[in-house]
Amino acid sequence: MSPFLAGLIGIIAFFVLLVLRMPIAVAMALVGFLGCCYLISPQAALRVVAKDIFSTFSSYSLSVIPMFVWMGFLAYYSGIGAKLFAFAYKLLGRFPGGLAIACEAACAVFGAVCGSNTATAATMGAIAIPEMKKFNYDHSLATASVAAGGALGVLIPPSVIFVVYGIATEQSIGKLFIAGILPGILLTFLYMAAIWLITWRNPALGPPGPRASAKEMLSSLRGGLPEVLVVFSLSIGGLFAGWFTPTEAGAVGAAGVLVVSLVGRHLTWQGFQCSLLDTTRTTAMIMFLVAGATIFGRFIAVSRIPFELATWAGSLPLPPYIVMALVLFIYLVLGCFVDALALILLTIPIFYPVVVDTLGYDPIWFGVIIVLVVAMGVITPPVGMNVYIIKGISPDVPLEVIFRGIWPFLIAIIVCCALLIAFPQIAIFLPSLMP
Repeated sequence: MSPFLAGLIGIIAFFVLLVLRMPIAVAMALVGFLGCCYLISPQAALRVVAKDIFSTFSSYSLSVIPMFVWMGFLAYYSGIGAKLFAFAYKLLGRFPGGLAIACEAACAVFGAVCGSNTATAATMGAIAIPEMKKFNYDHSLATASVAAGGALGVLIPPSVIFVVYGIATEQSIGKLFIAGILPGILLTFLYMAAIWLITWRNPALGPPGPRASAKEMLSSLRGGLPEVLVVFSLSIGGLFAGWFTPTEAGAVGAAGVLVVSLVGRHLTWQGFQCSLLDTTRTTAMIMFLVAGATIFGRFIAVSRIPFELATWAGSLPLPPYIVMALVLFIYLVLGCFVDALALILLTIPIFYPVVVDTLGYDPIWFGVIIVLVVAMGVITPPVGMNVYIIKGISPDVPLEVIFRGIWPFLIAIIVCCALLIAFPQIAIFLPSLMP
């Protein structure tokens, strides 16, 4: 059996194990180990497994993950998200669809201190959905807007997805963070535009809320937004200026959120304990995924699938942007069935050489595109993690109702991807200014 055929069988076996509900990290490690046993030798495969697991859990560069994860959970348990929505609600709630638009704005700002799409969706869902139901918003619009807004948490820095992509491709995590700022703002406005169009065509879907006075707006401004701006400027701004490494920026950001929460007396002892426990669980999950993906990636490399795929893509009589569109379509289909983080770790060894080495696209730009594709995956059926989180928050809303409301936001993400393909400077302008 040729190495290429063995690689294809390994990929098929991986998806079969997923269908059998084997944990993703274990499935990747098992297929990678058995593949290396076949293509190299059992002794070499054992050495690969031992080396990769040890190097993953002892890696200094991966220590950035618990820092930014803890930063997000501290923001979650200290109630920063509730304050951000309160401000956006006072500012935008009086317009048709204003509560849903306010939710997108709050998700974007909360994403500046939270690198998780699930945490962003859970935080804003618990706050915004009851308010929208109170003002008789269409259930489909109310729930879908929060599920889609949660994806902003992984595009606007800090982002765990950017960290994992940077480590897997050996790209600058700092530049990836900065690259996500303008696309994140762009996607936020596209979400808002989608909501405006929906409610403009049918105002009954999102009736306006009460008009807030100038005094109420100023009062709500004092809660949450200044703290987020200070922490974001200190952490990401210091990273942009070259004062901190990504790991140091994560530590500074987590410390900043902790200090702000303690000074404002927003964080309870129980909340502090829960933030540590959730951070430990999330970090362990990510570490095991990275270790399993590293083993699987070695098997894929030995099978020569990336080389063969790059050669095939380079020989196609098609413009690079058409090939890129095909790659994105593959990601969109796979994102419907595979967890976002696992999808990146699984496919990067295959598609990264094609996109960067063969087609000549910028690796930082491709990282932003990958995160946008992940944003599609967390709201599309049947996996749609954010949708299931919103379902847990609003058990009275059927899943099909939530998924039905996703389409305008999915179109917004596709438009954002198209704009980035047409104008890549949107993603790479700010990183080009970094020292």
